[in-house]
Amino acid sequence: MEVVAPLQGTVVAVPVAAGGRVAQGATLVVIESMKMEHVVVATAPATVTAVAVEVGNLVARGDRLASLVTGEDRGRPAEAGPDADPDTIRPDLAELLNRRARTLDAARPEAIDRRHRSGHRSARANIDDLCDPGSFAEYGGLVIAAQRGRRELDELIERTPADGLVGGIGTVNGDTVDDERARCAVLSYDYTVLAGTQGQQNHRKKDRLFDIVERLALPVVLFAEGGGGRPGDTDYPVITGLDCMAFTLFARLSGLVPLVGIASGRCFAGNAALLGCCDVVIATEDASIGMGGPAMIEGGGLGTFRPEEIGPTSVQVPNGVIDLLATSDEDAVALARTYLSYFQGSVDTWSCADQRRLRGAVPEHRKSVYDIRELLAILADTGSVLELRRGFGPGMVTALARIEGRPLGIVANNPAHLGGAIDRDGADKAARFLQLCDAHDLPVVFLCDTPGFMVGPEAETTAQVRHFGRMFVVGANLTVPFVTIVLRKGYGLGAQAMAGGSFRSPLLTAAWPTGELGGMGLEGAVRLGYRRELDAVEDPVARERLFDTMVERAYEHGKAINVASQFEIDDVIDPAETRQRIMGILRATPPRSVRTGKKRPCVDTW
Repeated sequence: MEVVAPLQGTVVAVPVAAGGRVAQGATLVVIESMKMEHVVVATAPATVTAVAVEVGNLVARGDRLASLVTGEDRGRPAEAGPDADPDTIRPDLAELLNRRARTLDAARPEAIDRRHRSGHRSARANIDDLCDPGSFAEYGGLVIAAQRGRRELDELIERTPADGLVGGIGTVNGDTVDDERARCAVLSYDYTVLAGTQGQQNHRKKDRLFDIVERLALPVVLFAEGGGGRPGDTDYPVITGLDCMAFTLFARLSGLVPLVGIASGRCFAGNAALLGCCDVVIATEDASIGMGGPAMIEGGGLGTFRPEEIGPTSVQVPNGVIDLLATSDEDAVALARTYLSYFQGSVDTWSCADQRRLRGAVPEHRKSVYDIRELLAILADTGSVLELRRGFGPGMVTALARIEGRPLGIVANNPAHLGGAIDRDGADKAARFLQLCDAHDLPVVFLCDTPGFMVGPEAETTAQVRHFGRMFVVGANLTVPFVTIVLRKGYGLGAQAMAGGSFRSPLLTAAWPTGELGGMGLEGAVRLGYRRELDAVEDPVARERLFDTMVERAYEHGKAINVASQFEIDDVIDPAETRQRIMGILRATPPRSVRTGKKRPCVDTW
């Protein structure tokens, strides 16, 4: 029986000789072709009667290699290890597994122990907590700091795993939504590696991941703890590093995908710049956030400060930098997971409070203050309200919530602060939140209870004219469905701003029976409109009685039922049916189409 060459190549081994016996599967000839070795084996036990080639011969497909005294078929190329033990770890795989193991927390007990003593978790522990088990696939895990010119390789592997940035793609909330909606990119600076500084290699990793994020439209969670740029890298010729693309690529994601930033501990310079680009900033109570750290401040001749003195949460919460304040790393991760859930679609399981309780949420006495947050907790699905920037602009409440499982944004006046009047910070807070909802297709519910925009010489020093304009400009350009419910006061330009600029702009403008509406507050309108009549009454007591009578008459004129009778609003509703009316409108809107690009150039970072 002739054994022929299965392909063209050069004979590199002939381990048999004429007269020899071979077993089934034994190697007859080895042929090298295109730098790959192809083994020709015996398909059955046989005796070799002749060998037609020797090492170095060039053979063509079909050339005779050897003759066997069997009736079996000709030889065939051997398959790669069909009987190999799948548990066998070859040296090349062992090298990889060992290298991977050296990047894990268990290989760095001293560094991780120091981290725990500071009250924080490691980068990998936070990612493991955020992502669904087994879902995180890391990019660039074997990377080390670009310092081979000044350190030994083994030291870099030990001390600079992943070059201080753990990044990849996983799923979040996969137990409640499908994998496609749960996909998420996660990047975490590792403070145990060179103080979380931004090195040449981890900049390249960010560039790679941000490009993938843009192509796949993935939400991003960024753990931004660290000290900014790193001066000690030596392996690449860099003078300024100002041609780094990471900040451009990340900022370009704004408005395309949800961006979540988490600051735990110290977050300065480049790390803070990335954090500030995010849609939402979550920070632990001990966080310090600043565009320059202690070294940069001292280098600029501005004094010597401890990190804890630069941008603490006592400053960054009331000034609006921080959206959500967390008690710990664990709490920060839980908040991030909750925040992402609103952008992952509706949920099937929900419950709500007895909606009849809304009938008493606004007091009958028109001057009595009430808690708008308690009202929200009743109106929305139980446990679904996530308020953003609570410490900033207290006259305006902005929150993500769900009604019948559907995520939406809520903008509500807070009558406990300035009677619900809209000031500069409240306007900025609302306008920015509206951009966030619009960019990511969340419907909006306005809950209006405002006497209007704040007025007075002192208020005008805050540039209100421009800041208030943001509410009108953003509201008038909303592309998502929105509804306005007047809970009590709906006066003047402030009320119009709580309705996208006009009571005709929302898909539904309705009021509760407690609603009162007008071009300006009742008391002010009476004092301005009837000043002559009031001044004509000399007796102060009689003048006050006349004033109260006029206010009561104005209230009857501007009460919601009378305004609805003139069709200046769409309806007056029973508070208990508010959810039903909101969802009736939202169900009537066309289903959201899948977008491949942005609706807005970006979401205003402020």
